[in-house]
Amino acid sequence: MPEEEKTNRQTIPALALRGLAVYPKMLIHFDVGREMSINALEESMTSNRPIFLVAQKDIRVENPGRDQLFTIGTVSVVRQILRLPGKSVRVMVEGQYRAKLWDLVQTDPYLAAEVEQVEFPKDPELESKGNTLRAEAAIRQAYELFDRYAELTPKNTASEMLMNIMSSEDAGYIADFIAQNVSMRVMDKQSILDELRPVQRLNKMNRLLRREVEILEMEQSIQRRVQENMSQNQKDAFLREQVRVIQEELGEDGENEIAGYRRQIADAKLPEEVEAKLLKEVIHLEKQPFGSAEGSVIRNYLDVCLELPWTKTTKERVNVQAARKILDDDHFGLDKVKDRILEFLAVKQLAPDLKGQIICLVGPPGVGKTSIGMSMARAMNRKLARIALGGVHDEADIRGHRKTYVGAMPGRIINALRQAGTRNPLLLLDEIDKLGSDMRGDPAAALLEVLDSEQNGTFRDHFVELPFDLSDVLFVTTANTTSTIPKPLLDRMEVIELASYTDEEKLQIAKNHLLPKQLKRHGLKKSQLRVTDDAIRESIVSYTRESGVRILERELGALCRKAAMAIVSDGAKQVRATRDNVETYLGPRKYHPEKNGMENQVGLVNGLAWTSVGGTLLEAEANVIPGSGKVELTGNLGNVMKESARAAFTYIRSRAVQLGVPADFYKEKDIHVHFPEGAVPKDGPSAGITICTAMVSALTGIPVRGDVAMTGEVTLRGRVLPIGGLREKSMAALRNGIHTVIIPQENASDLEEIDQTVRSALQFIPVSHVDQVLAHALEHLPLAEPSDLGEIPSGMPEAGTHAPLHQA
Repeated sequence: MPEEEKTNRQTIPALALRGLAVYPKMLIHFDVGREMSINALEESMTSNRPIFLVAQKDIRVENPGRDQLFTIGTVSVVRQILRLPGKSVRVMVEGQYRAKLWDLVQTDPYLAAEVEQVEFPKDPELESKGNTLRAEAAIRQAYELFDRYAELTPKNTASEMLMNIMSSEDAGYIADFIAQNVSMRVMDKQSILDELRPVQRLNKMNRLLRREVEILEMEQSIQRRVQENMSQNQKDAFLREQVRVIQEELGEDGENEIAGYRRQIADAKLPEEVEAKLLKEVIHLEKQPFGSAEGSVIRNYLDVCLELPWTKTTKERVNVQAARKILDDDHFGLDKVKDRILEFLAVKQLAPDLKGQIICLVGPPGVGKTSIGMSMARAMNRKLARIALGGVHDEADIRGHRKTYVGAMPGRIINALRQAGTRNPLLLLDEIDKLGSDMRGDPAAALLEVLDSEQNGTFRDHFVELPFDLSDVLFVTTANTTSTIPKPLLDRMEVIELASYTDEEKLQIAKNHLLPKQLKRHGLKKSQLRVTDDAIRESIVSYTRESGVRILERELGALCRKAAMAIVSDGAKQVRATRDNVETYLGPRKYHPEKNGMENQVGLVNGLAWTSVGGTLLEAEANVIPGSGKVELTGNLGNVMKESARAAFTYIRSRAVQLGVPADFYKEKDIHVHFPEGAVPKDGPSAGITICTAMVSALTGIPVRGDVAMTGEVTLRGRVLPIGGLREKSMAALRNGIHTVIIPQENASDLEEIDQTVRSALQFIPVSHVDQVLAHALEHLPLAEPSDLGEIPSGMPEAGTHAPLHQA
C-alpha cells in the first residue's frame, strides 16, 4: 500500500455500540456498561483524543472482534462522563466525521482501532446544475414526512426538531439529523451512515421515514379501533368502581361479588370435584365484562349450584311407635301401606346405611295416595318436595337444559332438592302413570336412572353438570294404574296397592277428618252443625259413587254452606243433619242402590268392571229376534270385548243341546248384545261370562237372578279364566246392593286382599266353567236333569247356597 494513503489513518480508542448509531455533527448521550468500553472512554478523556464509535452487528456478542463490527463509524469527541450507581456510566459525545475501520489493533484493556476519515468529494459543477434541484426536492419531501412523523409521535420535542432541520439546506445533515432522532432498526440506521452521497442519503432516509410513518398510522388506526371497543367497558368499570367507593363511604354493603362467591364456596364445604368446578366458573366470571350475557349465565349457574344441599341432611326419625301414631292420626285404615312404611323404619333402625327406597302407591283417585306420602315425610322427619308429573312430555323437565341454551334451568329433580334444602328428603312423584312423550324425548326413560338406587348415586343434571347423590332420597310415586307405566320403570318400584274405601271406612274418615276440616274452612263451630252417622251414611250411599272420598268431602262442604246460610240468614243457633232431612240440604238423591238388581229379568245380567276411578256395575242386555244368525254388539265396545262376545256365541253353539237351545238358532235368530251408557268406552275380557249368561237367558227365556253379579273371562270350551281388579269390583257390587258375586276359581286366593267388611257382606262363588255360572245365575236350569249341564266340581256350592269365603 502506498505510504501516502496510510498518512491519513490514525489509531484511536474505539467503542462498540449495541443497537445504536452516532452521526456527524450530532450530540447524543447514552449509557455504557462494559468494562472495556468504559476504559476506552477514560483513555479518550485522559489522552485528549477522539474516540471511534461503531455499531456491532450482533448485540448479543460481549467481546466483539473485527468481523462483528460494521465498517463505517463516527469519530466523536467525549463531552461529558457521569458515573451512575453500579459500574455503568452515562456519556455525552458529539460526532465529528465519518470514518472507515481498517483494523482493530488492540482489544484489551480497551478497543483501539485504525481508522480513516471518509467524505463524499464535492463537485462544483454537479452542485450548480440539476443535482441542486433534486436536493431541494428531497429536502422538501423530508420536511413533509418529518412533519407527519412529528404529528404521529407523542414526543413533545418533535416540533423543535422540525424547526432545527428547516433552518438547514444541507441534504446530508438533514438525513443524519432525522436518522439520529427517528426510531428505526439498527440496519436501517447503519445504511444511512454508510451512504456518503448527501442527496442519495436523504432519498434513502425519505424512503425509510415514509415506511415509519405508514407503520405509525397503522398502529394509530388499530389503537383507535381498540379504544372504541374498550371505551364503553372502561366507562362501565369506572362507574362501577365509583359506585363501590360511594357505597363504602356511606357504610353500605359494597362487597365484591367475586369475593362473595369465593367465600360462599369455601363455607359450603363442598365435595372436591364440585368445589374445583365452581372455583373455575368464578375465575371465568371474573374475566367477563360488566353486563355481558355470559356473565349472567355464570352467575345463574353459581347461584343454583350453591343453593343445592350437597352435604346438608336432616336427622331421620326411626322410632316405629312414634311413626305409627302419626300415620294413624292422619289416615284411617290403609293398614297395608302403614305396615310397609313401619317395616322400612324398622329395617332402617337396624341398618342405618340402608339407601333410599322407591315405593309406588297405586289406587283409584281420592283414596289418599298423595296425603300418605306427606304423612310418611312427617313420620320420618324428612323434608318433603312434591313433583307433579302429569302431562310432562319433555325429557329436559327431568334432566334440565344445557346452560348454554337461552333460558336454561335445572330439571325438576334438582329443583325439588333445592326446595327441600336437604340431600335426604322424601320426593313425591305424583301421577307417574300420566307421563307423555314426544319428539323432545321420553321423560319416563330419564326417570330410569333417578329411580334406581344402584345408579342414582351419581345423577347428573344437564344444567348442573356435576354428579349429585340421590341414593339417600326416599322416592314415593303415585299412580291410578300400572298399565301405562313402562315396564322397566315399574320394575324399579315396589308397588303398594291402595284399595277402595268401604262405606264404614268412609264414615270414619268423614267423622274424624273431612267434617272437622270443612267446619274449620267454613268458619263453623262443632256446636253449630251436628251431623249424625246416619246422615253421613246417607250421603255416602245416595250422593256419591266413588272409590275415594273427594266427592263425599264436597258434599259435606255443601252441607256446611247450607248450615252457614241458615245461621246467618235465619238466625239459627244450631243446624242438625239427620238421615231424614239430609235431602233438604243436599237436594234429590243421585243414586238409588237399593233398587239395582233386585228384579230377575230375562237377558239382563249384572257384570262387574274395573275403571281407573274404582269398580263399577256394568249391566249386559241381550235380546233375540228372528233373523239369519247375526250377532250385533253395541255400547262403545273395544276389540277385546267384541272377541269375548264371539267366543261366548261359539261356546253356546257347541253346547246348544245341553243348554236347551234350539240347534239351529244361529240360522233363524239374531242376537243383539248391548251395554248401557254407550258414551263410555268399554273393553277387556272380564265380561265374557256376563255376555254368555245374557245370551243363554235370552235364548232360553230363563230369567237371571237380579242379586247376582259376575266377572270372568270365557273361552271357546267354556272355561272361566282369572281377571284383575277383584277388590274394586267387589266394592262396586256392595255399593249397588248385590248379594252374590261369581268369580273365577283362580281368583279365590285374591279374597285375602279384600276388606273384611266386604267379605262378610257378600257371598263369593268361585267357578271354573260356564256351566257352573249358569247353575248359580239363572232362576232354574234349562233342562230338568242338572247333569246335562256337566258335572259340577266337588266342594262347589249349589244354587241358592252360601259359598265359603276362603275356598280356593
